[in-house]
Amino acid sequence: MAEIKAPLFAADGTSKGTVDLDPDVFGIEPNMAVLHQVVTAQLAAKRSGTASTKTRGEVSGGGAKPWRQKGLGRARHGSTRSPIWVGGGIAHGPKPRSYAQRTPKKMKRLALRSALSARANESAILVVDQIDWAEPKTKQAAALLRAMGADSKTLVVLDRSDVVAAKSFRNLSDVAIVEPGHLTAYDVLAADWVVFTNATVGQVSATNRRYAVKKDDFVKEEAGTEAAEGGEA
Repeated sequence: MAEIKAPLFAADGTSKGTVDLDPDVFGIEPNMAVLHQVVTAQLAAKRSGTASTKTRGEVSGGGAKPWRQKGLGRARHGSTRSPIWVGGGIAHGPKPRSYAQRTPKKMKRLALRSALSARANESAILVVDQIDWAEPKTKQAAALLRAMGADSKTLVVLDRSDVVAAKSFRNLSDVAIVEPGHLTAYDVLAADWVVFTNATVGQVSATNRRYAVKKDDFVKEEAGTEAAEGGEA
């Protein structure tokens, strides 16, 4: 398997050469079908599913027949709450529901590896050696991104202990911050650049490289199983 490398930078933005990336995480052939399914499930899980309309049986009023059946030359009607009346019920309108889809963990990991590999193939993976700033400053965070060439939407993957760095990046409008354990395929695809530290790029590799996808991961749920049961988008 070919070596996968990414540019390595110091905390002040100076180049320090390159760093080797794990080919099992950053160098696989992206599985577009799994990637599409996982991203679709993640976006579906964000939907609140609270939209609701009233049927003709739930709308108040309409107990009396508007006019007699015959003799007026008008169409017959039995209730003003019919869906064809203004103020009537809604036919086939939305009701509260869950949009969650069941996605096996191995598929999520494969999708994440596929997204990271696609970004690595585009040379959009950047690594900072160590962000050891003494105090949080948005200016120094912006200067680092400019020096690395990350001049558009950027995802910065920081460890929980990188408090100073997180406070420095959080006020930048085009920057999103995520911990390695919460990194998803959609996060990677939604960003033009993905910035890791030496620590976090190793954590992502250690978490995702051990898992392979089997045919059992693609077995559909039984027909009686609810869509949201055990679902983690």
